[in-house]
Amino acid sequence: IICLDFAEVWAPCPLRSSWRSCCSVGWMSSQGGALNAVCMARSRGRLPLAPSPRRRTASQCQPEPPLLRTSKRTIYTAGRPPWYSETGAPVDEAFVIGLCGGSASGKTTVATRIIEALDVPWVVLLSMDSFYKVLDEGQQALAARSDYNFDHPDAFDFELLVSVLRKLKKGKSVKVPVYDFTTHSRRREWKTVYGANVIVFEGILAFANKELLKLLDMKVFVDTDSDIRLVRRLQRDIMERGRDVAGVIKQYNKFVKPSFEQYIEPTVQVADIVVPRGGENFVALDLIVQHVHSQLEKREITVRAALASAHQGQPLPKTLSVLESTPQVRGMHTIIRNKDTTRDEFIFYSKRLMRLLIEHALSFLPLKSVTVETPQGTTYEGKRFHRQRITGVSILRAGETMEQALTAVCKDIRLGKILIQTNHDTGEPELHYLRLPKEISEDYVILMDSTVSTGAAAMMAVRVLLDHDVQEDRIFLLSLLMAEMGVHSVAYAFPRVHIITTAVDKRINEEFHIIPGIGNFGDRYFGTDGPSAWCESDGMDC
Repeated sequence: IICLDFAEVWAPCPLRSSWRSCCSVGWMSSQGGALNAVCMARSRGRLPLAPSPRRRTASQCQPEPPLLRTSKRTIYTAGRPPWYSETGAPVDEAFVIGLCGGSASGKTTVATRIIEALDVPWVVLLSMDSFYKVLDEGQQALAARSDYNFDHPDAFDFELLVSVLRKLKKGKSVKVPVYDFTTHSRRREWKTVYGANVIVFEGILAFANKELLKLLDMKVFVDTDSDIRLVRRLQRDIMERGRDVAGVIKQYNKFVKPSFEQYIEPTVQVADIVVPRGGENFVALDLIVQHVHSQLEKREITVRAALASAHQGQPLPKTLSVLESTPQVRGMHTIIRNKDTTRDEFIFYSKRLMRLLIEHALSFLPLKSVTVETPQGTTYEGKRFHRQRITGVSILRAGETMEQALTAVCKDIRLGKILIQTNHDTGEPELHYLRLPKEISEDYVILMDSTVSTGAAAMMAVRVLLDHDVQEDRIFLLSLLMAEMGVHSVAYAFPRVHIITTAVDKRINEEFHIIPGIGNFGDRYFGTDGPSAWCESDGMDC
């Protein structure tokens, strides 16, 4: 055992403003060969006589995250940076923190405080409680009498759990079951989870499965006194789950305590960090947060700069289809490109072009031959769309202007929205919000944006659709105007995506504006003036 300084020191609590007496961290080798940090912080009833100037930890020096707080939820206004390269393929998997410990040891509290201290958006909390197996009638009867062991490994659906966590770690959209502890059954509606940079996974048997352990980047064991855990379990099961005292104590003595000693406590050997006293151990929490921050910093990706320097002089891809430049189409482009065109005329002729673009795009959908009978009693050999549904997805805000043309052509079409903004400090696109229809994976998706210059926002939107299991060859990217660079970027990353536009301009300037271009489509369409914070996904040619 190697102890690296157990001297008592006075230090500020990393996550609180008050001073605390803390023991520094001792690193000890486990039987498995991994280094375990046993973090012990003990509160004292006295203050230091001469406290040294307060030192801020790395996590404390993080700027306050941009967020909106309401009475029911906290909404982060910071976006998710690219999680893929210029090839469109995901680069880094999500960082997974596994929290293990006995029942009512404070795992959820630790998880919540880690998430709060991380101060980053796109963090997912996944609970093992969601993956209890569906009980048959006999098991239901045993559970009603408190005679079913919910703390045994056989009570969990590890196959489903590993599958969900693996997909979520790879950046895919997943469906998570919702377990009802009152009826001991899964609810009909499952919860959709997507977009995790960090996954906090907690459960009593989080370390009990070998396949599960392979998915965990950091393993934390929450160690809490057994008497405290019993008191917490009594309070929780009586107040929240409608159990009686006798039933809770019976279940604890018969199943919970023996299962902890046999299956849970031994897994402390595989833990990277042991946290005594759970959520009250702020020193341990701060160490975890600092480590996660350092890992996230190593995973930063730049996409736009790589796009700007690639594909120069290449021929346009075969997946591109440009609306025929008839005198009518060229005339409408003349009007909307003219800086002196009034807003009313700009909107009117933009809508006309959108309608033509949508009609042109629908001709690429798979059609089958059908025979119908006319009112005159004769037959007509025609065509009909014969596959799954069509869904429209707009890249906010300028892409939303194309929805009216789409709904006018396609009856009862489902609509989704993706908000992507450019971070002006990094120049990279960031995903802020998405709302997609359910069961979209088999649909043909018409992805709409007003203009595409570098293709950074369009690539992010396509990546989101692919993460939701939409097939690449069923995605149609529609835009009124594109730059050659944007066409090449999307086609190189996603060679089976159909790219459809009314015009392609050859170049962009150093500010990523399309030349000759159309200006800021969103500002011109909605009548907003001045510099916009939206950039490419707002219809700005940048």
